[in-house]
Amino acid sequence: MKLLKWLSVTDRFYKIYLDKQLAPFGINCSQHMFLIKICDSPGILQDSLMNMFYVHPSNIVRTIAALEKQGLITRSPNNKDKRTWELYPTDRALSMVEEIRTVCEKTESLLLQGLSNTEKDMLIDLLMQAGKNITAELHIERKEEELND
Repeated sequence: MKLLKWLSVTDRFYKIYLDKQLAPFGINCSQHMFLIKICDSPGILQDSLMNMFYVHPSNIVRTIAALEKQGLITRSPNNKDKRTWELYPTDRALSMVEEIRTVCEKTESLLLQGLSNTEKDMLIDLLMQAGKNITAELHIERKEEELND
């Protein structure tokens, strides 16, 4: 039960911390990873985000709508399949994505503070394995490279 407790505590408080750090950009901890991915992959299909971030489609729709409303992304119908959307960053998003990335890196550094490089690598590897274990149990299929991000 110790593991579940500390996963929960860490999750809750890193999100509070990250929300405060991201507030000047007008986004929160549940939006930053989508925005970074869209900036890194202009034209990415909205449907592909489901397999990358392990979230319910309704959460993706809400997040994309919020980012669009804030003027950070635009959506275009996919020419090959009109039921899906291509997502593009706006100039505003591109102008701040590096600062957002820096905030995320600083948050990771804070979480890993006091650990050796070996311990950091081991913790990340162990958390990835734990994630693979639970998604396999729930029969959630993911591409291996997406699990390694």
